Amino acid sequence: MAISSAPISPAVRRFLAAPRRFAVIAHLDAACTPHQAVVWYRLDDAGLLINSLEGRRWPRELQRDPRLAFTVHDEGVAAEREDYVTIEATARVVARGAQALADIQDLARRYGSDPEQFVGQERISFQLAPVRVSVHGEIA
Repeated sequence: MAISSAPISPAVRRFLAAPRRFAVIAHLDAACTPHQAVVWYRLDDAGLLINSLEGRRWPRELQRDPRLAFTVHDEGVAAEREDYVTIEATARVVARGAQALADIQDLARRYGSDPEQFVGQERISFQLAPVRVSVHGEIA
């Protein structure tokens, strides 16, 4: 396992940019109970973006305590190797309303889903600021 500090290396960026990979985020709730959620994400020049329906547990908890772990696994090699990236990060709200709706519609296109299914929803977007990046396996 190799550990580096932010920013995200070019090899990790290539790994994260692969189409239709899902992330698992993990955080602690107010009672220090761990909670995980599977999320869509976008990697761009600004970094990592995740989005949720307002009112869900994990966005509420991230607004209380912005620390999280973000893990992406390469399911394509799961039987042969354990290639994955974990990013410890802090999250900050970057959009609500129309921009957050545009974000989830962009994510829907990335993941092959219908962007129109989100029209009328109250959404929230978070930008992740990596603190530490852990690379496991053969990510090149």
